Amino acid sequence: MKRSEFRFFDPLRVRWAEVDMQKIVFNGHYLMYFDTAVAGYWRAMALPYHETMDAYGGDMFVRKATVEYHASARYDDRLDVGLRVQRIGNSSMLFVGAIFRGEKALVTGELVYVYADPSTQTSRPVPQGLRDLFLGFEAGDPVMRITTGGWTELEVPAHALREAVFVREQEVPAELEWDADDATALHALARNRLDLPLGTGRLVERAPGVGKIGRMAVRADMRGTGVGRAVLDTLVSAARQRGLREVVLHAQLTAAGFYRAAGFSPRGGVFDEVGIPHQEMTLALDRND
Repeated sequence: MKRSEFRFFDPLRVRWAEVDMQKIVFNGHYLMYFDTAVAGYWRAMALPYHETMDAYGGDMFVRKATVEYHASARYDDRLDVGLRVQRIGNSSMLFVGAIFRGEKALVTGELVYVYADPSTQTSRPVPQGLRDLFLGFEAGDPVMRITTGGWTELEVPAHALREAVFVREQEVPAELEWDADDATALHALARNRLDLPLGTGRLVERAPGVGKIGRMAVRADMRGTGVGRAVLDTLVSAARQRGLREVVLHAQLTAAGFYRAAGFSPRGGVFDEVGIPHQEMTLALDRND
């Protein structure tokens, strides 16, 4: 198999505990690599697994797994696990995979899943909607959409996301999370193809020509999949369209690398905000873009 045959790759690095007495990856771990990559495949589709299954009233069960060994991986190797949906039958789905070190396919495999009733584990036809989600992803269709609007339009999903991330996960006092800026801000919301909210953020004009991006929140199981970057880019684009010359934000230190990769630069020192270390970061806008 060739890398070009796959749209999705799940990267990994071989750990010490995965190497056997022959100083190569123990054969059983390759199946774990494939299984772990399946979870990454669902994230790449922007589909939280359990909520997606609940939406369709079924679940996926492994029926058959085969692995073919061509060469060995060793400790500290950087590997990429490629996966694709090869075929969707009446009630089954065939995943084909290959584990690459560079361009070389070390291991290939197949995973057959059966869509079934979760209580009886009896097979059911794969719902057309679920079938379309997989085929659309393999065809390169977008996995999410971003909408912008006022608080009146987006309050319900944005409120739920921010409450989950800031209030419950990060334990920010609820009375500090909600402020008057929500009523005047431009809000952005990312939804997947099932219309499930994934991430949100807002833009306010803090001073003439200066916008502030804030309240960036992405549900935990979708972080690292591009949701946050899509929301951020949408808000930066909106600031540019409004003729603003600069956007600023207060980045949690753990997220500073994310914003730096988007072109933001730190300004000033680290400060405390709601009990969390933050860094102010800025981005100058070219209004001719």
